[in-house]
Order: sequence, then structure tokens, then C-alpha cells
Amino acid sequence: MNQFVAVKQKLRGSIAPIITPFNEDFSIDYDTLERLIHWHIESGSHGISVTGTTGEPSSLTVEERVKVMETAAKAISKRVPFVPGTGSTNHQETLYLTKKAQEIGADAAMVIVPYYNKPSQHALYKHFKAVADSVDIPIIVYNIPGRTATNLHVDTLARLVEDCPNIIGVKESNKDFEHVNRVLLKCGRDFLLYSGIELLCYPMLAIGGAGHISATANIAPDKVAEVYNAWADGDIKRSQDLHYELMELNDVLFKDTNPAPLKAALGMMGKIKPVLRMPMDLPSEELQKEIRSVLKHYVELQDEVTSK
Repeated sequence: MNQFVAVKQKLRGSIAPIITPFNEDFSIDYDTLERLIHWHIESGSHGISVTGTTGEPSSLTVEERVKVMETAAKAISKRVPFVPGTGSTNHQETLYLTKKAQEIGADAAMVIVPYYNKPSQHALYKHFKAVADSVDIPIIVYNIPGRTATNLHVDTLARLVEDCPNIIGVKESNKDFEHVNRVLLKCGRDFLLYSGIELLCYPMLAIGGAGHISATANIAPDKVAEVYNAWADGDIKRSQDLHYELMELNDVLFKDTNPAPLKAALGMMGKIKPVLRMPMDLPSEELQKEIRSVLKHYVELQDEVTSK
């Protein structure tokens, strides 16, 4: 794995999973996507991801996913690592998108456990091995059983790591903390373990995690990045304080399915037009009021949005 040592060193911290902004006619707002990326980098995010769960990939066509990746790569311009989500429920689509990520110069590709199909562990091994073998860039596996209905077992992941040198990390959106501990035990302490559960970002650092890919970074990129920075600097109390400071925001952003509350919040901040593609939709008016009430303790809101 020597060829991936340098990459593994820089793929640490807060890799922000950016939403996909839409116009009111549901077309993709590429200009706003570029502005969001610049804002994230200026705010201290250590890396950028697009077309992951937060980016509504299942609502995008394959062509749109490629264009979002290309737009993001150009906006990032190598300032921070770029880790697009390239996974799909369709194996051939996943291969195509992962190869495209390599073509446009991504630093790694994040590949989700296929959703809906509920493949066996043996089938998951074959799927991920084929994807890893198809490219030369690093692969970060994305395990989110609450969305996919399938949990990638630690033994299966360890087998993949043994057989595929470019599988260098995993995003675990997994509330089973015993499971995530065993990932590092079985895959090696240098394996990159990222938290995809907001309330586990700090705890995962404590067991040797590499950082987090947290949806909350869309709202407070500076604070989410600082959780990692403080930890890396040895300021454990600062990191822990931020963990608790962000908890109320984390909680309210997941009272409806991600990214619906995020987009409502970003609309209140004046960052985007708060539009999702069906079958997703904005939260109820009641929840939007609660989001607004919590949000005002963290960020500056736009009067014209909050007065509606």
C-alpha cells in the first residue's frame, strides 16, 4: 500500500458532503454549487465530497452526477482533497462513475453499499472488489445500513482490505459502536475510519478515526472542521466542547430525512434555494420553525427567509 501512504495522510479531518443545489424548476444550480464549495474551503473543511447521500444521488441522472463531479473538481482546483460518491444500486453504473471520478482527477472515490438489492456478504465482496480492481485511485467504502438495509460485516471489509490495496478507508454511518471499533482491529490501525453519524464524530476520533463526513458541515463547516483540528492539536477539551455544542444542531437536522432539514436550513441562511426533487420534500412547517429556532444560535439568518 506504499503508493497510497501520502494520500492517506491528507484524507483526514472533515470531508464535507455537499448538498446538490437545485433551481426552482428542479434543474441543478451549478453556480451555487461552486459558491458552496468555495465557502467550505474558506471555512476550513479539509476535503469535499459530492453526490453522496446528502447530495441526493438517486434523484440525479448518471449524466448529472458526472457533471456535478466535474463542476466540483474544477471549483476545488486541488486546494483540498476531492472524494465524490460514485456508488449506486446498479453495479455497471458504479463502475462507470468510479472510472469517471478517476478521469477527472478525484483523490478517492466513496462507494456506498448497494441499496435496495440487499446483497449477501459474498456478493458485496465481489461487487467492491470489481470496483476497486477497475481503477487506480483509492476507494472509501460507505456503510450506511439504515439507508441500504444491508450491513457490510467487518470480516467482509477486512477481506476486501486484504485483497484490494486501494481500499483505504470506510465511512461508517453505523450506530453500532462495537462494529466500528472492530473495523480498526480487523483492518489495521492505519485504516481510515470516518464517522458518518454526527454524534459519533468525536468518539470515533478517540478510538483512532481519521475524521468525519458529516452532513452538519453543510451548516457549520468551521465548527465541524474544528472538532478534528482541536483533537489533532491535542486540545481534547476544545474538541469535546464542540461535540456538545453541536449536538442540538445535529439533532434537529435529523428530525426528517437528510438532506431535507439541511436544505431548509441553508435556505434560511440564504445559501441556496430550498428545493429538493421528489420523492423528497422540505420538512413540515412545524419542523422548519424548530430548525429556524435552533439555527439562530449557530449562524446568521436571512430576514427575508426567516420572516416567511
